[in-house]
This record gives sequence, structure tokens and C-alpha cells, in this order.
Amino acid sequence: MKLSRNRDLLPLAFCLAVVAASGCRQDMHNTPRADPLRESLFTQGASTARPLVEGTVARGTLQDDAGFFTGKNGAVALDALPFPLTAEVLDRGEQRFNIYCTPCHGLSGNGDGMIVRRGYRQPPSFHIDRLRAAPLGHYYDVMTSGFGAMPDYRAQIAPRDRWAIAAYVRALQLSQHAPAAEFPVEERQKLSQPAAAAAPGEHKR
Repeated sequence: MKLSRNRDLLPLAFCLAVVAASGCRQDMHNTPRADPLRESLFTQGASTARPLVEGTVARGTLQDDAGFFTGKNGAVALDALPFPLTAEVLDRGEQRFNIYCTPCHGLSGNGDGMIVRRGYRQPPSFHIDRLRAAPLGHYYDVMTSGFGAMPDYRAQIAPRDRWAIAAYVRALQLSQHAPAAEFPVEERQKLSQPAAAAAPGEHKR
């Protein structure tokens, strides 16, 4: 009886062995593959990395607004932001300026940054007549392409942040050269008043 029972289990054991053996095949592990930039297995003399179709643009990099991405309208530099100017834009411009620009240009834009004091070539002050008259697109283009000893910052600063920095540079310029006629009346009156007299006991210098 016992021998007969063992014989009945032999087909079941055989089936289990076949299933287990099939799981040890290496077809998935050793599957043929196409290595990047190697000769194609399908086309003789061709690479596995097929050339892109002409005009292909990577997702998220379609630069359909030439003025925004170049700072120019044709060959003419834009003199206005391509988006509304807000306090948030100026705050962002100040933050990015302090990070990327102050090492050379200084906090006030006078060209006296820390690395200039240590021997780096001094850039011109933003407050000279030539640069006060420069359009915003000029600053955007310089940050994008570089100018003179200044390298480009296109990899470090996003396009919108470049515009924000340009707007902040203009704010710095206005902070030192704003026409008195553009001030409110009460502020102009303060400017026209003589300096307050020294308090009693305080020595005048």
C-alpha cells in the first residue's frame, strides 16, 4: 500500500520539478539590448541613438516668446518688462541680485564688490549716464550672453529672474538719480528744507 502511494505522488513531484526548473531560466536576464551610441543591431552602419527629427524641441523648452527669451525685438533691446512689474518681482530681483551680482557690482551697483576689492577687474557703475540710459533688455542680454569680462549667467539664472534683476537694477539707478519733480509734493518740501539745527549741547561738525 505504501509503495503504491509513493508511485501516485511521482507525477506530482515531476510537475513541481518542471515548474521550479522553468523559473531558473536566464532569458530575461540575458535578453539582447541596444547599448546607447553603439552600432545598431537592426540597421547596418547606423547608431542605436537615432538622430532627432529636424525642429524637435525638448519638452518645457519651447521658447515661443522671442522678446522674453532674448530681451530684444529683432535687433532692438526691449525697454520694458515682458510681464507686469510688482513688488514681488522687485523683491525677487533684489534677492537674485544680492546672490549673483553683488560679488562684482556691490550692493549699490557701484562696481565695488568684494572680489573687485581683491583684484578682479572692476565693472562700470550702474549709475553712469551710459548705463542709466540703457534699456532693460540690455541688462537681460548681458546676463544671458555675457559681456567683456563678465561671463554669461544663463545656466544659473532663469529667464524670468534675469528680468527681475534688470528691474531691480533700474530701481537702484532711480534710487540715486530720481528727478525731484517725480516726488510727491510733501517729499519735495522735505528736500527743500534746510538741515535741522543741532540739539542743545550737541557739537556741530
